[in-house]
Amino acid sequence: MAIDTRGETADKPSGGEKKKRTSPALFYRQVVNELRKVIWPTRKDLVTYTTVVLIFVLIMVAIVYGLDAALGWVVLRVFGGS
Repeated sequence: MAIDTRGETADKPSGGEKKKRTSPALFYRQVVNELRKVIWPTRKDLVTYTTVVLIFVLIMVAIVYGLDAALGWVVLRVFGGS
């Protein structure tokens, strides 16, 4: 269920009008309303997402380390190293 808030937030002053400031109370109410719309992940989802991210990061670290070691070996062979 979408709520159209464009009338409150997207009004742009025309010409020389000053833009009306949002009061702290209205801002807080808008933040709370937006947070109520968020679908928070369950603990199971959170564990799954965290596991996937950690595995992906470990794979990327291994790839970067492998490429660095291989290219370093190639450079030492081409340019001669001790």
